[in-house]
Amino acid sequence: MVSQFSDAFLFEAERHAAWGAAQLEALTAFLPDGGQPWTADLPSCVYEQGGLRLRIGVLGTYDTDERSWMWGWANPGLRGTEVVALSGAVARYGRIHGIAELSEEVVDLSGFADPHRAAETLAFAGMGVAEAPGYLGLPAGPGTRVYFLPDDPRVPGAAFDPIALPRTLVTGASLIGRSGRRVVTGFLDHHGMSWRESGDRITADLPSGRAAEIDLDRADRIAAVRLTVGS
Repeated sequence: MVSQFSDAFLFEAERHAAWGAAQLEALTAFLPDGGQPWTADLPSCVYEQGGLRLRIGVLGTYDTDERSWMWGWANPGLRGTEVVALSGAVARYGRIHGIAELSEEVVDLSGFADPHRAAETLAFAGMGVAEAPGYLGLPAGPGTRVYFLPDDPRVPGAAFDPIALPRTLVTGASLIGRSGRRVVTGFLDHHGMSWRESGDRITADLPSGRAAEIDLDRADRIAAVRLTVGS
């Protein structure tokens, strides 16, 4: 019985950790209060809540009784439809890069100490691979949670904030806890910044003309984040 994710999956999830965590904050601030009722018209790819109408895709579902995750593209009732197009893109990425958790139809989570958290990690990684502006995990009936990906340009992206950079990177690094280097370089790549490595230091060129220096310790953890004075 599998009780943990593969290294390939965890390194992929970590690549999206910092920008993904910031993006989920931005999505939460944009959405109506979570206590309001919601509806979803899957053939139309439409999600509605509190007067807000969004285009969405189905990423996957988590069966809380069976403690298993099914990707949206594998759902017999949705397979081949537009609403699981983003989920299908995640599967193709998983096959190309040899990440079984992203390409298998169903992922058994019953061996994990916290299966619900494992399902959230799958949703988070799927969001990152699809480059979606967050994800929504919602109860969809007894024993089932459905996970949607917003696919709507009205959802704001989390802007790069150099002042918040240390907090953003450290927060992202705390989510998976495997490789601070992957957290940092994934965040910089997501924001389209050029960067270079010299030993355990990553230096990034910021849009302001300043630079950020991120030091890593021998355990591949973020040790320091500094902003330099621009030229």
